Amino acid sequence: MTAGPRATRLPDTAMNPEKSTQEEITAMYDYLIVGAGLFGAVFAHEATAAGKRCLVIDKRDHIAGNIYTEDVEGIAVHRYGAHIFHTNNKEVWDYVNRFAEFNRYTNSPVANYKGELYNMPFNMNTFNKMWGVITPAEAQAKIEEQRAAHYTENPQNLEEQAINLVGTDIYEKLVKGYTEKQWGRPCTALPAFIIKRLPVRFTFDNNYFNALYQGIPNEGYTALVANLLDGIEVRLNTDYLADRAALDALAKKVVYTGPIDAYFDYKLGALQYRSVRFETETLDMPNYQGNAVVNYTDSETPYTRIIEHKHFVFGSTEPGTKTVISREYSAEWKPSDEPYYPVNDEENGALYARYKELADAQSHVLFGGRLGEYKYYDMDRVIEVALARVRAELA
Repeated sequence: MTAGPRATRLPDTAMNPEKSTQEEITAMYDYLIVGAGLFGAVFAHEATAAGKRCLVIDKRDHIAGNIYTEDVEGIAVHRYGAHIFHTNNKEVWDYVNRFAEFNRYTNSPVANYKGELYNMPFNMNTFNKMWGVITPAEAQAKIEEQRAAHYTENPQNLEEQAINLVGTDIYEKLVKGYTEKQWGRPCTALPAFIIKRLPVRFTFDNNYFNALYQGIPNEGYTALVANLLDGIEVRLNTDYLADRAALDALAKKVVYTGPIDAYFDYKLGALQYRSVRFETETLDMPNYQGNAVVNYTDSETPYTRIIEHKHFVFGSTEPGTKTVISREYSAEWKPSDEPYYPVNDEENGALYARYKELADAQSHVLFGGRLGEYKYYDMDRVIEVALARVRAELA
């Protein structure tokens, strides 16, 4: 696996703007990019290609943010959880293929409900296992029967919304427990708009994503981001918020991809996030569960899913080899944790809108990415937005 860019130490005088000479001022960066994840790396690459001088910093000891992959026993391990690149945007697909060769991995998770295994997304394999139905017409009739029996005209919470969409059996076995573990709240306390649709397919297609393009970089995501950052100065183990004034003085503009509320010292209050923790272990067996992702949808199992990383790559289940698994636990975010997902409800949305007003008034700072924009972006959307922002900036 390709290593990330080596951190480059800045001159001591650069960290003391009061002592800057005219020569040092002309050597300032055009952009200080806070965060070496996808948004920051794409912005840095495009700005550098346009002749701008960029410095990328990250408080972690590695590049690639939450899509970071590392080699363990010859297996590309997704340290921060499973990431499968998928998109319907050909421009974005062509763009990432400039920096990495992708395999043809197709996301086909399996749900384990108290020892019963079901295909995800909900498809004819799922319906046959659940009800013994054979034809799409039989499956549709069963779902419609359950929806009609429990239909709520104006659903007020996620439970009512989910039953409206798929009926009671699928909700109880495959949605309720998993969702409550993921969000740390009962489905009756979650807003209905979190689930606008649930993928129901009356075919035997196990492809979870409805996307034209899908795959995982053969050498892992770290290599992809390293290629984006090739030739660009990167400093790791650098906490922007802990040394903001000195770092701000190095560049004409800042691209900030950290939590937006943290940037403003939580002056309006803290936004809520969901965090994730992992228990990862190497096992002396070639194949633990036969699939990259198995969701545990009952409420009793404490983790939400088990990831077996080798199944993201083909041809890696030969006898005598090892395997690496990660049990994934969803957790309420605390300030010492890594924030993963914004909590998408009205209260947090309203608070973010107030922070965005403050952000829009910062003429020298661009806010981007999941945390900087408090949005649940898929990877393709991060790249799409980053490209649009950097093009607008350079226009």
